[in-house]
Amino acid sequence: PPPPGGPGAAPPRPRRVTIQQRRLVQYRVTLFERLRTVLADRNIELRVLYGQASPTDAKRNDAGHLDWGDEVRARWFSIRGTELLWQPWPRATRRCDLAILTQENKILSNLPIQALQAVRRGRKVGYWGHGRNLQSDDPDSASERFKKLLLTKVHWWFGYTEHTRDLLIDDGFPPDRITSLDNAIDNDAFVADLDAVDDERLDALRTEIDLAPGAPLGLYCGSLYVDKRVDLLLDVAERVHARHPSFRLVVIGDGPTRPEVETFAADRPWVHWVGVRHGVEKAAWFRLATVYLSPGAVGLHVLDAFAAGIPMFTSTSAKHGPEICYLEHDVNGFVLEPDAESFADTVADVLDEPVRLEQLVTAGHKAAERYTLANMVERFADGIEAALDAPRP
Repeated sequence: PPPPGGPGAAPPRPRRVTIQQRRLVQYRVTLFERLRTVLADRNIELRVLYGQASPTDAKRNDAGHLDWGDEVRARWFSIRGTELLWQPWPRATRRCDLAILTQENKILSNLPIQALQAVRRGRKVGYWGHGRNLQSDDPDSASERFKKLLLTKVHWWFGYTEHTRDLLIDDGFPPDRITSLDNAIDNDAFVADLDAVDDERLDALRTEIDLAPGAPLGLYCGSLYVDKRVDLLLDVAERVHARHPSFRLVVIGDGPTRPEVETFAADRPWVHWVGVRHGVEKAAWFRLATVYLSPGAVGLHVLDAFAAGIPMFTSTSAKHGPEICYLEHDVNGFVLEPDAESFADTVADVLDEPVRLEQLVTAGHKAAERYTLANMVERFADGIEAALDAPRP
């Protein structure tokens, strides 16, 4: 027989990786499809294990599906109003070289998998997550302390962003075993929608909201709920309009605080709530906008602002997602104190300075070139390979 690894030798067994998700959301499907292809080229076999949405999440109607994925029956139950999950792991998904778990206390089935991988020779476990619950009202709660305790009990970390990496290092996780993913979504469709908006559509929108040629338009796009700070958004807009009477505000989205927007707009013809918009209809408002006002929680929608070339303005005190680190203050956007007067003054000052505004737009386009799904796939694949190659600590 030929010597091991010589001509005619059988190819080495693919190394196996299982990524666990409590549910598969539609915007992650393309990530996993592309990641599977890239890993296959590196002789790594990817499996994705996922269940169904909780009763709360099911209302979002955003479930995705993978023909090759391992969908299992989720077992949701509630204790004192807290939704908890037990998610089965079939034998084929357990027998992997690396199990990547979502860092969430509510997924009770993670605990035995984490313990099992720890005692199996050659098997490793990693976490994928934010590092902390960035929306928690009590960072020192028992739940958060438990999460912090488990944070270091894995072999590798796949952090959403550099912000996550900083949190992990602060909590004692070795920096050489952290992969920053630069979390992103597939924005190709949105860019195509932006390109598809013609002058006729833009002229129609200007007429609809009585926007004069060259006049500034402030845009908000997203869900409408308390953490989005709609109150601050409207206060800021009022003050900007006082300095720039031609200024208009358009609000895209829906949610519990929508009545607050409607009441505010009722006697202010320069404010327009247009409901939920998708595709070219959404892209057209982004093409028309001058600034993106989002004083509350910021997440992945910062990438929409970059792609459209409109600087985003948000506040320091909001419960931001880890993607807030993409927003560089006074470079491609602004992170301001949650004081309506000073916030509005900054917006109005930028509107008064076309050169400064153009610099912000240019920096935003540059950021859009970095924070792409293609970049995230490569970082994820590189991290998986590094985790597989690294010795067990």
